[in-house]
Amino acid sequence: MPETCWKPALLTRASIALHLLAVTAVIITPGHWRWALGAVVANHLLVAAIGLWPRSHWLGPNWTRLPALSTARNEIALTIDDGPDPVVTPQVLDLLDRYAARATFFCIGDQAARYPEICREIVRRGHAIENHSQQHRHYFSLLGPRRLMRELQAAQDTLTGISGQRPLFFRAPAGLRGPFLDPVLARLGLRLASWSVRGFDTRVGDADRVKNSLLSGLRAGAILLLHDGHAARTAQGIPVILEVLPAVLESAAAAHLRVVTLRHALS
Repeated sequence: MPETCWKPALLTRASIALHLLAVTAVIITPGHWRWALGAVVANHLLVAAIGLWPRSHWLGPNWTRLPALSTARNEIALTIDDGPDPVVTPQVLDLLDRYAARATFFCIGDQAARYPEICREIVRRGHAIENHSQQHRHYFSLLGPRRLMRELQAAQDTLTGISGQRPLFFRAPAGLRGPFLDPVLARLGLRLASWSVRGFDTRVGDADRVKNSLLSGLRAGAILLLHDGHAARTAQGIPVILEVLPAVLESAAAAHLRVVTLRHALS
């Protein structure tokens, strides 16, 4: 996807203006430096707090639901993060085939490099692979613009080279991001996507709890989040996604909801 023109979000523009005003105030009235510093610190704390809100739109565009036309077509998106996993992902693919559902796999570049054949199988079966960073670092939201560009570009190159499908979407690790991410996404032609509903299936091993959380938000336009990588296990040692996915897909079919990829929802 070609580079797009970055349009700073309202909060970003306000933050830039605040910094300029603070510098100007200190130059004109040096005695007010404490007030200027306090305002800048408060702004940084606000931006950091908003970055901890994965479904926020304050730092730039963010898909938390499918577009209106896709919603009108009774579509939902199933997104699956942190893979590919050599044990879990092939079983997920078989379940999706059974229910004729199409999913979006947000893959980690390093994982894809370890298991390239699984990535190619994901695409061969009609699903989509999207960018979930190259290394999935826990401090991703603290990276500066240059390191963000290297991290996302590396994942773009890795995933495109393996699958032959250039990612159109990006999901931040844990959904957390900073103010420098949006311009990097624009340069790479990527759309940020979070979710409508999740079950915390990397931490919750109770399949019923995860299932009920997902079903509570199962409606046209929803973006569901599950994990094939880093999946929590049930008391019987079964990855939660494998226990939950059949019930979710059956409920979607009963509600006449069509499970599509995010890139299909663009059309």
